[in-house]
Amino acid sequence: QVQLVESGGGSVQAGGSLRLSCAASGLTFSLYYCMGWFRQAPEKEREWVGFVNRDGNSGYADSVKGRFTISKDNAKKTFYLQMNSLRPEDTAMYYCAYRYRPPGADCWNYRDLDGYTYRGQGTQVTISS
Repeated sequence: QVQLVESGGGSVQAGGSLRLSCAASGLTFSLYYCMGWFRQAPEKEREWVGFVNRDGNSGYADSVKGRFTISKDNAKKTFYLQMNSLRPEDTAMYYCAYRYRPPGADCWNYRDLDGYTYRGQGTQVTISS
């Protein structure tokens, strides 16, 4: 059974940092995949944050580029979202999600959470000004 569990959320002041973790179980890491991070603030649309793929390549939304970094530890089967220079507008529930990536496909094409097969329950991030 596939399970994704996020952790690491919390409350910090603007300018601070947080590192979110997404512990994955039941997944086959040898397959081609996209691991995405998404967020949703109250009364706002869900937003794609970025991805990392099996090869370690990553991509980011313009709103977080240069501040957030997605990485992975294959041995620990854990994905990370390092968030620096946090802003109040980064306040949201953050989700990780996983999907298989067909040969030749690009994770840039998968920026809708509905296109992912598995997702976690989320972890809350609150940034105060």
